[in-house]
Amino acid sequence: MIIDIEKGNLRILVTGGAGFIGGCLVRRLLKTTNAKVFNLDKISYASDLSAIRESPNIYRHTLIKVDLKDYQKTFKAVKEADPDIIFHLAAESHVDRSIENAEPFLQSNIVGTFNILESARKHWDNMDHSRKKGFRFLHISTDEVFGSLGSEGKFSEKSTYDPRSPYSATKAGSDHLCNAWFHTFNLPIIRTNCSNNYGPYQFPEKLIPLIIFKALNKLPIPIYGDGTNVRDWLFVEDHIDALILAISKGEIGASYCIGGSNEKTNLEITKYICELLDKRVPINKPYTDLIKFVKDRPGHDKRYAIDSALIQKELGWQANNSFEDGLLKTIEWYLNNQSWYENIQKNSGFKGERIGLNKNF
Repeated sequence: MIIDIEKGNLRILVTGGAGFIGGCLVRRLLKTTNAKVFNLDKISYASDLSAIRESPNIYRHTLIKVDLKDYQKTFKAVKEADPDIIFHLAAESHVDRSIENAEPFLQSNIVGTFNILESARKHWDNMDHSRKKGFRFLHISTDEVFGSLGSEGKFSEKSTYDPRSPYSATKAGSDHLCNAWFHTFNLPIIRTNCSNNYGPYQFPEKLIPLIIFKALNKLPIPIYGDGTNVRDWLFVEDHIDALILAISKGEIGASYCIGGSNEKTNLEITKYICELLDKRVPINKPYTDLIKFVKDRPGHDKRYAIDSALIQKELGWQANNSFEDGLLKTIEWYLNNQSWYENIQKNSGFKGERIGLNKNF
């Protein structure tokens, strides 16, 4: 059954809709659909609603400030939203923060997922037949649940779970919960696992915005270990395209791996950003002179890469942005929106410091 989210007057619940990927999804839904969008978010240090508030269709957006670890409030929020579709993105997602303190990750990613699943199941059980048939729950996860690759091979829907950090272990747990609720309760769930996202509005604890802001402030640019860890980079708008296809055309019970097919080492990423900044905002020396190698993260996965063949073949998805184009768009956005970063710093208290067991860069 194909779900036409662009033309239908649907009620859509997005968990984590004040986050980086969730916010991009909410903005897309407000722009391209007639849906009423309910944004369930606890509003944490990394939350940002500024771009959503600029939407001309903001009247179709409702913020429900709830922490998913609270079952009663989560159940009440689902009842209020009365959704036809749930996109579940809410998660604690920073590996270093999970090393420093894993408990919030257990609460958000495992307990929170259990609570939204149970709330969704009870909601779905009580829907009338016509709406029940079209209900979908999309769980958005990460490639990190599959562990670390060697020099060859890629993650796919058939990959074995082998998480290596508290963060990835809790996301793996959330994936397994969703799989169980599909098989045990027949809840119409679809799952996705994506590679590293990047783009505008990303909180600056993440690699790409951190490099940009360290460089622009002429501060040391920290690189873990020797910088040879490899990630597969996906422009956030391309990821949103895939999520909408998955919810619209995906097979119930299926999982889809979404990757950008852009494998880069952390050092390659850093040097490339520095070269672009040299051309765009030159200083009296190359930005690469700011690179500083620091003690590696404990249990740092060596390489991630995703085989997106299934979602390309079955749903017709493809990334529309090359890595070069996506990164250029990202850098230009940050250059033109430095006030956004200043506000984020002020509101979150994050000033680019290292997070985790070793706080010294």
